[in-house]
Amino acid sequence: MTLPAEVIAAYGIDATGITPIDVGLINETYEAVAGDARIVVQRLHAIFAGEVNLDLEAISQHVARAGLVTPLLVRTRAGAPFLEASGVWRAITFVPGRTIASIEEPRHAFEAAQLASRFHAALADLAHTFHFTRAGVHDTAAHLARLARWLDEGRAHPEHDQNAPIAEAILAHARTLEPLPSVRSRIVHGDLKISNVRFDEALTHAVALLDLDTLGHGTMAFELGDALRSWSHKGGESAEGSRADEAIVRAALEGYAAGGFELDRDERASIVLGLETIATELAARFAVDAWEDTYFGWDKSKYASRRDHDRARARAQVALARSVRASRGTLEAIAQNALSK
Repeated sequence: MTLPAEVIAAYGIDATGITPIDVGLINETYEAVAGDARIVVQRLHAIFAGEVNLDLEAISQHVARAGLVTPLLVRTRAGAPFLEASGVWRAITFVPGRTIASIEEPRHAFEAAQLASRFHAALADLAHTFHFTRAGVHDTAAHLARLARWLDEGRAHPEHDQNAPIAEAILAHARTLEPLPSVRSRIVHGDLKISNVRFDEALTHAVALLDLDTLGHGTMAFELGDALRSWSHKGGESAEGSRADEAIVRAALEGYAAGGFELDRDERASIVLGLETIATELAARFAVDAWEDTYFGWDKSKYASRRDHDRARARAQVALARSVRASRGTLEAIAQNALSK
């Protein structure tokens, strides 16, 4: 993988100093040098229109004015917010530090959540009309219906027999899933998985939130539910026998409270169910991709194909959803105690 000549020229990049970054499931990412600056250059997944960068620019500048460290959009030498060259390309400022693929210690969850709380506080006074929105991104019913169609109509697929038991398990759990309550909409990050949190080199402090393509209006049920989905099960999204680690959940929610942003009562009550819902939804999305083989990035060092990795991730996410259901009373008590202080 390398950068197209048009991208190198547009940003004045030193062609000898380009390093691929193999983190994340969606965008193609590189670290590069342009003049005296280190930048991150990305080809956005086709789900994102170029106008998403206008939202990134406006919101990251607002967050920076509030005193938070954040990646900022780097315009081309011609002043354009993005470049089209066999896809949409953009550049952002490089934030020094480290990223991690999974949380192994509760203190990391505390730090990540405290930063998320400060991020939400910085956005609380912002009125922004988005240039780009991802329609139906958390339409759980639609994702489940798509999975049901594949289970019913995908019998001719060569890997149907491998996919079907996973799909059946996900749909069985979903049939007993309680509907989420109606809560207020806010501007949210939209993808608070732990690899989107930048830590300092010593992993003592969370420094910045990365990958701001997913910014939009959403609920804390999905925003913090998805954060806990990523943070609370050790070993990453593909780990066998995933379960919600209560110590990590407690640390995360105490960290969020320490960040100072206060949620209302309905929002607080929605978070644990949001965690179960988003784990079920993501399990369905991974299972669908085990048939379609088109969407998620995958780990070629551990899996023979994207479909193999998708099945592992789908099994892990439905296991996590089941564990949340089994310990829901305990997790809700943790949330109430942590967020009501």
